[in-house]
Amino acid sequence: MRRRVGGTMRNKEESAMTRAVNAVFDFVRFAEFEILFFLFFFIAFLLFKDLTSRPEYNQILVKKPEGGGFWPN
Repeated sequence: MRRRVGGTMRNKEESAMTRAVNAVFDFVRFAEFEILFFLFFFIAFLLFKDLTSRPEYNQILVKKPEGGGFWPN
């Protein structure tokens, strides 16, 4: 990984927008695992929510084809 060391003179020459973009990229590099972990569960939640919102798939999860209850007799 590349680190900036002693870049005080260079930072003064950069614009505020460049420093802000660099700060965002530094944060993303620092928190990469947490961001990917959150995105994995968020995408899985959206897919599961989409599947269970359709009536034909929802019926599979709710009742048996024979009309029996949830517990076997």
